[in-house]
Amino acid sequence: MDSLPPSPLHRKNFDPTARGPLHGVRVLDLARLVAGNTLSMVLADHGAEVVKVEPPEGDTLRAWKVQGVETSWKSWCRNKKSICLDLRNPEGQAVVRALVKDAALLTESFRPGVLEQMGLAPEVLHAINPALIIVRISGWGQDGPFRHKPGFGTLVEGYSGFAAVNGFADREPVLPPMFMGDCYAGIYGAASATIALRHAELTGRGQVLDLSLIDPMLAVMDPQAANYRLTGRTKQRTGSRSTNTAPRNAYRCQDGGWVCLSSSTQGMTEKLLRSIGRADLIDDPRFRTNPDRLRNWQELDGIVAGFIAARDKAEVLAHFDKAGVTIGPIMDAADLLQDPYVAEREALIEVPDADMPGGFIPMHGMVPRLSATPGVLARPAPKLGEHNDEILSPLLGEAALSQLRAAGVVRD
Repeated sequence: MDSLPPSPLHRKNFDPTARGPLHGVRVLDLARLVAGNTLSMVLADHGAEVVKVEPPEGDTLRAWKVQGVETSWKSWCRNKKSICLDLRNPEGQAVVRALVKDAALLTESFRPGVLEQMGLAPEVLHAINPALIIVRISGWGQDGPFRHKPGFGTLVEGYSGFAAVNGFADREPVLPPMFMGDCYAGIYGAASATIALRHAELTGRGQVLDLSLIDPMLAVMDPQAANYRLTGRTKQRTGSRSTNTAPRNAYRCQDGGWVCLSSSTQGMTEKLLRSIGRADLIDDPRFRTNPDRLRNWQELDGIVAGFIAARDKAEVLAHFDKAGVTIGPIMDAADLLQDPYVAEREALIEVPDADMPGGFIPMHGMVPRLSATPGVLARPAPKLGEHNDEILSPLLGEAALSQLRAAGVVRD
């Protein structure tokens, strides 16, 4: 790989003494892959003690490596601890029941019914700890005709209607090139968990959160069902164009760069037309109002695209920025790593990592940003079973822990 230019990203160090507002909240995270790890990462970033309960082979996320580096694991599992238990063994299941006594929250993403088969059904766990919150993550939910079907984010991105409206009308539906369904579920799950934590704090009673991947995807697809009920027409694929306002699209510049532009208000459209020297179009019957512009979007889009195509990307951005028109560059990862806005806002940061070139790994900063109780960077993503002794020795005692190690129930 060619040497990379120096990055302007701010470098942050881990501080194991850092405390967030969720300090003292222990989360037992039995979930795997993206949705569960997104959920627990949000809680860990804000001070919760997240204990990953991993199988002997580790969370499946560890297997997603790039050039031998666990980049996904490092990004989504910062601030967490790891213990390694064989939950196929009854003794491993007994360890989880012992850990539940002092936990505020447990997350799992087994297929519905598996938790019960392991002797860890919600009623069993609530008998041990009535205030425990149990988040059950699955593709299709804990009930209904699909409860036993496997469910990855890809399937719900198709089933929810997202893929049907994503892409261009003359091509196939397009699935997202990132973990959209999983991340939506994880974010919704983190919000739901804090609501449940508040309820438990007030009442002493825990509850079960049935977090499917499909429900959050349907929530973010609104109001398409309502629109169909009104019109009898389904939304069609329109590429980067909007069916609500015009002009709105991705536009290619003379030098091959791309920009995205949106003029979603009357005032912004008029400002745009003046900036390209076409104030005469403001009162043109084809473009006078937003409904007019939507009916004649191709002609208007051609005018805007022609103006942009005659200029290099930097010139286009400078021109419209000066005019106060809502435009921005279409960025890729290489652009983001060099972007001064991203660096200054700390939307991306760098943290120490011996596995990475230069000894630092870039990752997203703290989301959300709280003024009085900001998120913390306490520790990097853990090695498999790194915290076996720290977590299990006080719970079980050295002798019992040694026996479980010898039996292969606890793995290092």
